[in-house]
Amino acid sequence: MSFDPRAIVERYLHTVSTGSADDVAALYAEDATLEDPVGGGEVHIGRQAIAGFYKNTDGVDIETELLTFRSGGNEAAFVFAITVGGAMRIEPIEVMTFTGDGKIASMKAYWGPENVTQL
Repeated sequence: MSFDPRAIVERYLHTVSTGSADDVAALYAEDATLEDPVGGGEVHIGRQAIAGFYKNTDGVDIETELLTFRSGGNEAAFVFAITVGGAMRIEPIEVMTFTGDGKIASMKAYWGPENVTQL
């Protein structure tokens, strides 16, 4: 493995808070999948669909904080906090798999109403 899963996750969280939807999507493999939240709707397949998912965050004040990180092989699981517009804080668990060149191959976010705090 020629990449550091923690560095990829940290870059992802930084990009979610400071970059555009296209910047975040560029971290994903061309044929990647995204499910956020798991069981809550469609699975986004491909970088273009993933960029569409992140368009909801363009122009929104977002802060992220990595709380817990675990990895093994080409996978990582982590808990982080995302504060949206200073009004809402969500603490999901995300599970990512990575390609051999360090792109995100899949992401699943596990969270529900009990993980949302209104600020």
